[in-house]
Parts: sequence; structure tokens; C-alpha cells
Amino acid sequence: QVQLVESGGGLVQAGGSLRLSCAASGSNLGNNVMGWYRQAPGKQRELVAAITKGGNTNYSDSVKGRFTISRDNAKNTLYLQMNSLKPEDTAVYYCNAWSSDPIRGYDYWGQGTQVTVSS
Repeated sequence: QVQLVESGGGLVQAGGSLRLSCAASGSNLGNNVMGWYRQAPGKQRELVAAITKGGNTNYSDSVKGRFTISRDNAKNTLYLQMNSLKPEDTAVYYCNAWSSDPIRGYDYWGQGTQVTVSS
């Protein structure tokens, strides 16, 4: 089935930037919502940002003004530009793709990529 592979994580200093990418296999994903979630040690996984196929976006209040989510539908790729990073952004970031299609519906997750922001 569909595979989601994240990349771009790493170690950065506070105030720095990272750009995460999520490549989805195949070209038959149809209409869906893609998003970035993150999970810090000892905390629940939380939604960071989401984007529809048509480009509508939603952001967590904690990242508004700092992060930008985008997608390239032709390449089946999701991006997260993270600027002005803070230590509290440290987490494993997961890519998600969800569709409610009654026949082709799915809920896929990537393996995660570590983002560490030092003080």
C-alpha cells in the first residue's frame, strides 16, 4: 500500500530552521488531508499542521507564524518549513495522510523523523 517516508530532521540551534519532507508512494492517493504530527517524550502525539489537497491549511497555535505546511500534489510530497525553532519544538515528527473515501479510504503514517532544537 501507500508508504510515507519523512526526511529532513536533525539537530539545530534555537532560532534556526529546518525543512521536513514526506514522500508518499504511488500516484493514486485521491482526495485527502495530509498533516504533520509530533510527539515529544512523555507527551501525547499532537497535530502540528494539516493541509487539504486544495491547499486549505490548519496550524497548531504553538507554531502559527513560524511553520508553513505545503504540498506538491504532482510529486505526492508534503513539506513543513520550520523557522524560528524553539527547544519546545523538539520531538519526533510524523507525516500522516488520511482519506474518508468509502472505497479508497486510508490512514497512513510515516516512520517519523527526529527534530532536536538545542538552547
